[in-house]
Amino acid sequence: MGTRVAGLIPDHTAPGALDLLEAEAIHVLREAAGQFDRAALLFSGGKDSAVLLHVATRAFAGAPLPFPLLHVDTGHNFAEVLQFRDRRVAETGARLEVAHVEETIAAGRVPDVAAGQSRNALQSRTLLDAIEQHRFDALIGGGRRDEEKARAKERVFSLRDTFGGWDPHRQRPELWRLYNGVHQPGENVRVFPLSNWTELDVWRYIARERLPLPALYYAHDRDVVERDGMLLAITEWSSDADRAAASTRRVRYRTVGDAISTGAVESNATDADAVLTEVTLAEQSERGATRADDRTSDAAMEDRKREGYF
Repeated sequence: MGTRVAGLIPDHTAPGALDLLEAEAIHVLREAAGQFDRAALLFSGGKDSAVLLHVATRAFAGAPLPFPLLHVDTGHNFAEVLQFRDRRVAETGARLEVAHVEETIAAGRVPDVAAGQSRNALQSRTLLDAIEQHRFDALIGGGRRDEEKARAKERVFSLRDTFGGWDPHRQRPELWRLYNGVHQPGENVRVFPLSNWTELDVWRYIARERLPLPALYYAHDRDVVERDGMLLAITEWSSDADRAAASTRRVRYRTVGDAISTGAVESNATDADAVLTEVTLAEQSERGATRADDRTSDAAMEDRKREGYF
């Protein structure tokens, strides 16, 4: 039997692999509930956080979620994602806290970006302010190690200093599923129950559990403009030049985030099984293929994480 990062999960093609991944995520979620007093689960409405929320409801079935949901809203969201976010919140009965980048800008905490630029990097300040406001000692996110090389360095329990910063050289060992949530006042811990999942695992789980997702994850016709090899949606924030250069293409999204910088891919996959086939054949990671802000430098994600990013 092949082994993966933690040495506990068999190859994702092995029978029962999804059950083991789910069981590990449930274990991590229950560890977080037990070790932290004021945790929150990051929920953006994207596929990974949709899977994470589904696993969390299973982990604490029969009782309300022991932590609220937190969304850091850039103000540049896809409408389909916000509608899905609110629908899932209502269905689960969870409490949702929304931290708005717009409010951080209005308060003079960060300067706004130029028209047409992504606000993804501005989320760090908004997130850190939300942590301080709500006195969160842990944030549970849907990050996976296969998304991007900086995320591959993260532990399942990842300590942040009193400034919200992450230092990959100060990470704690994690042996035999022993997770260390000890932290000093002002510090907090990021928790990643889906660390050992891959994009393919996520889609296999979505297909198996028949999980609902925002419609933009499946093939649809959308007006896009091609820039640096990416298909960027025409939105209310697009320039006149982009509108003039736009064309209608059959696309879907592999990941969702700031609508200005998240690219679509051409696709005819209209259901989870068809997406599985596409993901199996994909040669680039989803973030490398579709997130313009991750292309600014080889260390773009790691630099943002050191400043407090997810």
